[in-house]
Amino acid sequence: MARPKNQEARRGALIDAAGRAIADRGMAGLRIKDIAAEAGVSAGSVLYYYPELDDLVLAVHQDAVETYLTQRQQDADAPEGPVARMRAALASGLPEGPDDPVHRLLFELHGVADRSAAHAALMASLFAREVALYSTLLQVGAAAGDFVLVAAKVSDLARNLVAMEDGYGLHIVARNPAVDRATALTLLTAYARAITGCPEL
Repeated sequence: MARPKNQEARRGALIDAAGRAIADRGMAGLRIKDIAAEAGVSAGSVLYYYPELDDLVLAVHQDAVETYLTQRQQDADAPEGPVARMRAALASGLPEGPDDPVHRLLFELHGVADRSAAHAALMASLFAREVALYSTLLQVGAAAGDFVLVAAKVSDLARNLVAMEDGYGLHIVARNPAVDRATALTLLTAYARAITGCPEL
């Protein structure tokens, strides 16, 4: 039997492989053998750690949400000052392009939220934590005098920013020719500029 540390590493490798398989092939028709092939192991090895495919997919969703949020927070924390941090946050919320593996994976996994309470909770948690990120950036910018907010309820402004990111991101990943990353970022930044009264954004 594998030692606990080895088991954890093997579970992590299977989660990574399953994430790649979902991003590449989509959720429809996902099979254990697809994940096994991606991981370079037998189907039996996958089933040893995850007897139910649904449990593995949920673990992938949990990992994807945490990894994505950690990266977003790091991106927003890196620059100096509220304006630069807001710029970094805006850039970090959009796919790099239609083949962006992180966003493709998240959109695929969010697609099962209407049929699974656990996946719905993860999707809601991601949204709430992104709203919290923007709320903090807006509040800090206002306190520093860099932003003059157009609404008293900061969370409403933050929700709109996240919803716009999600909407544009979906169209980018879906290869809508009318919406590429550069266009989406320009429009998202224009909205942020309008709600903060900050022309430097």
